[in-house]
Amino acid sequence: MRLFAVRDYRHLFGAQVIALFGTGLTTVALGLLAYDLAGPRAGMVLSTALTIKMVMYVVIAPLAAAYVDRLPRRTFLFLLDAVRGAVVLALPLVTEVWHIYVLIGLLQAASAAFTPTFQAVIPDIVTDEAAYTRALSASQVASAMESLLSPVLAAVALTFLSFDRLFLGTSAGFLVSALLVLSTRIPDARPSSHTRAWDKAAAGIRTFLRTPRLRGIMALNLVVASAGSIVVVNTVNHVRDELGGSQSDVAWMLATSGTGTLLAALVLPRVLDRIAARTVMVTGALVLLGGTATAVTLFATGLITWAGTAIVWAVIGVGMALVITPTGKVIRASVGRNEIPEAFAAQFSLSHLAWLVTYPVAGWLGTNAGFTLTWSVLTALAGTGAIGALLLWPRHEGQGATTGLATPARHAPGITDRSTLTKAA
Repeated sequence: MRLFAVRDYRHLFGAQVIALFGTGLTTVALGLLAYDLAGPRAGMVLSTALTIKMVMYVVIAPLAAAYVDRLPRRTFLFLLDAVRGAVVLALPLVTEVWHIYVLIGLLQAASAAFTPTFQAVIPDIVTDEAAYTRALSASQVASAMESLLSPVLAAVALTFLSFDRLFLGTSAGFLVSALLVLSTRIPDARPSSHTRAWDKAAAGIRTFLRTPRLRGIMALNLVVASAGSIVVVNTVNHVRDELGGSQSDVAWMLATSGTGTLLAALVLPRVLDRIAARTVMVTGALVLLGGTATAVTLFATGLITWAGTAIVWAVIGVGMALVITPTGKVIRASVGRNEIPEAFAAQFSLSHLAWLVTYPVAGWLGTNAGFTLTWSVLTALAGTGAIGALLLWPRHEGQGATTGLATPARHAPGITDRSTLTKAA
C-alpha cells in the first residue's frame, strides 16, 4: 500500500492495468474474429497475426529502448495508447483476412514501443530500492490478473454481446490509459552511456549472452513460448471443433489457464523468500513440459475431455507463472541501475523471439497436420529449452539460500560488482 501511495506510480500502474485488460479482450476477440472469417483455418490465421506481433516486438522494442531517452516520454506513451485505441476500433470493420494482418501490424508496433518505455519509466518514479522491487512484483501480478479476468469478462460479455463489441471496450480502455498517462509526472530519462542507438539497442542482448543466469532465462523463454502457444493459438479450434463449445466456452477455457497463473503468482513472493529463483524457474519449466506431454498423450489416445483440457490448461498457467514471475528480479540483480531499461528491453525482444518460433508451429502445423503432431513438436521444443536452461545456468551461479541473487553494488552508475554476485551465489 505504501507503493500505491506514490501518486505518479499509482496513475501509471492504472494505465498499465487498463491497457493490459484491453489487450486481453483484444486477444479473445481476435481469435473469435479469425474463426468467423476462416472457420477451421482460424488457428493458422491467428498464428499468422500473432507472428506479425512477435516480429514487431523483436524488431521495434530494442529500437524504442535505444531512443527512449531522446523523446518526451509522457507524450510518447500517450500517442502510442491513442494509436492502439484507433486501430482496435477499426478491427470490427474488417472483411478480409489480410485486413487483420495490416491492423495487427500497426497495433503491435505501438505496443512494442510502449512496453520498454513504460519499463524504463518505473525506476525513475519509484526510487526506493524495496519499493521498486515491489513495483516489479505488482506489474507481474497485474499481468497474471489480466490473463485470468480478461477471458472471464469476455465470457460474460459474450453472453449478451457479439464478439465485435469487445473491440469497442478495448478501444475505450486504451483511451482511459492514455488519459492516465497524461496525468502522470514523468521525469526526463537518464542519458545512456551508449552514444550510438545501435550500441544501446544491442547492449542488453550482449549482457544476456555473457551472463550465465540470463542465458538460462533465454532458454526458459522457449519453454514458456512452447507451452503457451498451445493455449493461445489452439484453444479456439480445440474448443469449437473438437469439444463442440461456444464462443463463451473459448473464453472460459482461456480463463482456466489464467487461474493457474494467478494462483501461482500470488504465492510466489513468499516462496521466493525461501527458495532460490533458479529452483523455482526450473521447476516451472518441468511443470510446463509435463503439461504439454500430458496434452499430447490425452489427445493422441482420444481421452481429452472438457475436464482434462481445463486441468492441463491450468497446469500450463501455473508453470508459466513459476518461470515468468522471478524473471524481473533475476534481471534486476544482474545489471547496474542505468542498464535496467536495456536489459528489460532485451528480455522483451528475446522472449518474443521464442514466441516467433512457436506461434507458427502451433498455428500452421496445427491446421495442416493436427494437434497430436503439433503438440509433440512443441513438447520437444519445451524439452530442449528446459535442458538448455539446466546447462546454461549452472547451479552454483545464482543458487543462494533464498533467491540466489545479490543486489548490484552502487560503486558507480551502471557498474555491477560481479564478485559480490558470485560470492552471494
